[in-house]
Amino acid sequence: MPKNEQNNEEDVDKPLSAYAKYSSIGFQMVAIIGIFTFAGYKIDEAGKHDVKWATAVLALVGVFIALFIVIRSVKN
Repeated sequence: MPKNEQNNEEDVDKPLSAYAKYSSIGFQMVAIIGIFTFAGYKIDEAGKHDVKWATAVLALVGVFIALFIVIRSVKN
């Protein structure tokens, strides 16, 4: 295969690879935030809390962890 055709195929693969990488980041964020929020909900449910403080705190922790992972992934 001539060198020009190889370069064209590599150029086409790069956007697809980037798209797959960045779309998976969104799913990771949803999963992390969802897991932390669910854990907080279960803690509040088990403790029979009037104010759902554990849900709020763990949801925020999940958001910060998800943002940390996104920033780290984008830098690489």
